[in-house]
Amino acid sequence: MKIIIAGAGDVGFHLAKLLALEEHDIVLIDRDIDRLNQASSSIDVGIIKGNSTSYHVLEEAGIKNSDLLIAVTSSEETNLTTTIIGKHLGVKKTIARIQNVEYLLNKDKLDLKELGIDEIISPESLAAKEIKRLLKEVALTDTFDFDEGKLSLVGVTIDEQNELKGKTLIEAAHLNPNQNFVTVAILRENKTIIPHGDNKFVEGDHAYFIAQPDGVDRVLELSRKKKQEIKNIMILGGSKVGFHAAKRLSRKYNVKLIESDKEKCFELADQLRNAMVICGDGRDVELLEEEGIHEMDAFIAVTGNSETNIISCLVAKNHNVKKTISLVENIDYIHLSQNIGVDTMINKKLIAANFIFRYIRQGEVISLTSIHGVDAEILEFIVKAGSKITEREIKDLEFPKGAIIGGVVRNGVGYTTMGDFQFRPKDRAVVLCRPTCIHKVEEFFK
Repeated sequence: MKIIIAGAGDVGFHLAKLLALEEHDIVLIDRDIDRLNQASSSIDVGIIKGNSTSYHVLEEAGIKNSDLLIAVTSSEETNLTTTIIGKHLGVKKTIARIQNVEYLLNKDKLDLKELGIDEIISPESLAAKEIKRLLKEVALTDTFDFDEGKLSLVGVTIDEQNELKGKTLIEAAHLNPNQNFVTVAILRENKTIIPHGDNKFVEGDHAYFIAQPDGVDRVLELSRKKKQEIKNIMILGGSKVGFHAAKRLSRKYNVKLIESDKEKCFELADQLRNAMVICGDGRDVELLEEEGIHEMDAFIAVTGNSETNIISCLVAKNHNVKKTISLVENIDYIHLSQNIGVDTMINKKLIAANFIFRYIRQGEVISLTSIHGVDAEILEFIVKAGSKITEREIKDLEFPKGAIIGGVVRNGVGYTTMGDFQFRPKDRAVVLCRPTCIHKVEEFFK
């Protein structure tokens, strides 16, 4: 596939990096030559310095013969103009990054496809959606449901209380007699391990499992943790992410939002009818205490300053808040999250890039999910008749070492899969896979 990406910032660079692993023909356009040089020195992409709204620049990039144009510069106007011009110059499909969520809410009325914009994405709105997902279960570091909860991906920290600590996967199997969960990844000191029988759980690890509904309970039981309900949430920062998160969460939870800008507070109070908006400096610990931080079940810091977000989350942890989420600008910070005491760090640009990557890869894969900080993707496939995956039991398949099959949904029931399992047509398979071997995994499902 020939893909043109306008914008070599964090979203564009990370997206180009993911797509380069798939051996797509990628051209990156940006006005900043330093950004372009940095990208071309680390990934296999073509670069063009210039304005993506320029007819000549798009022509030079080969717009007429391109399959996809993705405009993810920091300027909404540039992105919309680039995609409209690109479509009229012959590109097959276009995606534009936007900031004004009115476009999202009124997509049908505006008929953007008529203009030449096939898909729009808002990093802020996607980040808010991700925050809502992360708040699903306090005791887990991460959770994601497949087929409405018939199988789930869950993450836990291996602390001194956890019964899995010090045990190999083979030894841990004895603690799981019902075989209702499978270990699919271990994050240790910023490195991702796709585990096999001899791998050992070490204190400080972040372990990820594919589990049946009763398997989620067993993972929590082994972790000596109980399911905890979230009722009260405090959000620090009335940014676009803060606003969208408050809007989504206030439908279900009691939400307090703290913003330092007085004018913005009045605007937010008008727009967020179901949330309490407080005007004040969220860095002031006394203010947080006055507003009942110790009564909160979750604390979400989404100001424009990463350091403020991280420190305020640590303050929240110190006041026994069960779940903390911090928005950070620096992608490298994400790996540090649980090591410094923050439950989860998110980066809206990374979320946006991963969302676009999933959108592009629709086809054989019916869903693709990223885990924060883990160098792997969770893929979901529908098994086809005659595919390689149906020919033998899992243990005899010579499945890529950089991937692991976690489970299957068959006839509406979720099961974890062991070595003696054999797939049938119409099964929904859940696989954890390093980005470098996605193609090899796909071969088994074609």
